[in-house]
Amino acid sequence: MRLRDVLLQNWDYVMDQEDWYPPALDALKDVTMEQALWKPEGSPVNSIWENVLHLLYYKQRLLARLEGTTLRHEAADNDETFIVHDRSEEAWRLAQEQLKDVHAALRRKIEQLPEEELQESPQRFFSLITHDAYHIGQMIMLRKMQGSWPAKRHFS
Repeated sequence: MRLRDVLLQNWDYVMDQEDWYPPALDALKDVTMEQALWKPEGSPVNSIWENVLHLLYYKQRLLARLEGTTLRHEAADNDETFIVHDRSEEAWRLAQEQLKDVHAALRRKIEQLPEEELQESPQRFFSLITHDAYHIGQMIMLRKMQGSWPAKRHFS
């Protein structure tokens, strides 16, 4: 199996294909704005929405670097990537759409990059894959804590 194939397979696992853990689309399925903002009282954890924004930021940053462009807003630090600025239904819907769109754009980049370029630095993609998996787990744990995760899941 070529490196590109391994990257693409794992890239798909974190967004929309079940593997050893549910993908992001399953973790976010039917999450309301209120559920997305929920945090356990007194706990220093990030909400589902904050996690989505964090994933979105790092995907946008990698895409900008691959395209030789700059982000409109470069975060001052990691904590800034978790901030929900607009708490509206539209903003929640947009954040989810942007996450899917940038993930798809990066997938196309993986498909198009010359093999030599993938070989030079595959870690930039593998790091995002494991990073996504980590935060997807956090989102699922939050859903379990709030009672919005199915008691039984069926997958193929």
